[in-house]
Amino acid sequence: MILGGEAAGYGEALAGADYGEVFLEEWSWRTARLEDGSVRDIGASSERGLSLRLLKRDGALVQTFFGSAQDPSPAAAFRLRERLSPGAPGRGPSFRAPRRAVPACRLDPASVPLERKLALLRAIDRAARERSPLVRQVTVVYGDRRKDTRVLNSEGSDLFQSRVSTNLTVSVVAGRGGMLQTGVEVVGAQRGWEVFDDDSALAAARRAAGRALAKLDAPKAKAGEMAVVLAASAGGTFIHEALGHSLEVDHVREGSSPAYRGRLGRAVAPDIITVIDDPTLPFQRGSFAFDDEGVEARPTALVKNGVLTDFLYDRACALSEGRASNGHGRRESFASRPIPRMSNLYIAPGKDDPAKIIKELKKGLLVTRMGGGQVDTASGEFVFEVDEGWRVENGKIMHLVRDANLLGVGPEALKSIDRVGWDIGWGIGMCGKEGQNVAVSDGQPTIRMPKLVVGGSHD
Repeated sequence: MILGGEAAGYGEALAGADYGEVFLEEWSWRTARLEDGSVRDIGASSERGLSLRLLKRDGALVQTFFGSAQDPSPAAAFRLRERLSPGAPGRGPSFRAPRRAVPACRLDPASVPLERKLALLRAIDRAARERSPLVRQVTVVYGDRRKDTRVLNSEGSDLFQSRVSTNLTVSVVAGRGGMLQTGVEVVGAQRGWEVFDDDSALAAARRAAGRALAKLDAPKAKAGEMAVVLAASAGGTFIHEALGHSLEVDHVREGSSPAYRGRLGRAVAPDIITVIDDPTLPFQRGSFAFDDEGVEARPTALVKNGVLTDFLYDRACALSEGRASNGHGRRESFASRPIPRMSNLYIAPGKDDPAKIIKELKKGLLVTRMGGGQVDTASGEFVFEVDEGWRVENGKIMHLVRDANLLGVGPEALKSIDRVGWDIGWGIGMCGKEGQNVAVSDGQPTIRMPKLVVGGSHD
C-alpha cells in the first residue's frame, strides 16, 4: 500500500519553493542477540511519519526549511508548511502517475517465526564452538528491516520504494593463557530470509572462530614502512574511508576536503584507478531505485582513469551550484534532512592477475580482512585495523600476523597504487555522518601500494 494519502493532497505544501518535497516513511525492524548460548536481547519496533523540506535559492545561497511529524497525512504536511513558511503558498504541482520499486526478496523475514531465527543463532554458536575448546565467547547478532518510503516533490514526482534487508554478525573470542583474540564475520544483503538458504551463516561462524584461534599462535606484526597488498577479500574499507567521504560534496564545499577542492578534471590517482559509486547494484546494502530526494539512481564515476570527474551531490548542494543532483541525497529517517552520502562505492577491477600481484611482493604485508577504520577528511590521515594479515617474503605467504594497523594519508595512498587486480570483493556496514547512519557496501579488487606505514611491534 502506498504511504499516506492521495498525491494531490500534498501539493499545496510544496508550492512557492525553488524545490520542495514531502518524504513519507514507514519502517519496522526486528533484532535478536545470542551470547554464550543464551538469548540476551530480543527487540522489535516500527515507526511512520513524514517530513517537509523547502529549498529557496538566493544566488549561491540556498535556504533550507525543514520539519517533520509522526503523522503522514496531507494535513500534517500543510501544517508544517504553515509553520516553516507562512503565507499563501499558491498552487502546488501536478503529479505524474506514481512509480513503484518493490523488494526482490523471496521470503520476507517478518514472516519467519522467532523460534526459527533463534534456532539459527544457536546453530551458529555451536558451529563456532565446535572448532576448539579454546573458544571462550560467541556473540551472534541478527537483524532484519523493512523500510517503505514515498517521495512527492515539486517536480511532480510520486515515487514509492520498499527495501528489505537481512543481516547477521558473529563475533568469536578465543583465549589461551592471558591472551584473547577475536574473529568477526558479517553476512547480509538487501534480501529476505533466503540469504541464509545456503550454509553461509554457519560457514561465517567457522571462519570467525578459525581466525580468532589462528591469531593466538600468530606473532605480532612488525612495524615500519613496507609494501602492502590489500586482497579483494579485504572489502572496500580502504576506499570508503580514504576517498569516499572526501568526495561527498558538502565536505568539499565547506573546505574540510582540501585535497580535492578545485581538482575536477585533474589527475588524483594513477590512470589504472577508476572509482564508481553505484546504487543500482542488485542486492547490495547501499542500493536504491531512487534516492531520498526522488532522484533516479544511476552509477556515478567519481574518478575515471585517474582523473577526478565528479563529487557526490544532494539537491541542496546541486541547486547552489546550478546543476542537477546525481542522486546521492540520503537520510537515516523521515526526521533527518538529506545530505550527500555514499551508496555502493568501489574501485573498478583492473587488468593484473591477483596471484601475480602477491608473487611480485618481495617483502611486505598481505591484508585479507580489514577491521574498522577512521579518517580525518581535512587532513586525509587514516588509521585502519587489520583483522587478518600475512607476512610475505619473496612472493611467498609466510605466516599470519596479529595486531597490525595501516596508517597513511588518503590522497597519497591512492596515488601510490601501482597494481589493480581483475577480481573484486565486497564488504557491508553502516556509515555514520552528522549523527545519521545509512547502509552501505564497499568494494575493491586486489591492489598494491609500494610504501605504507604498518603499525605493530618494534621488537
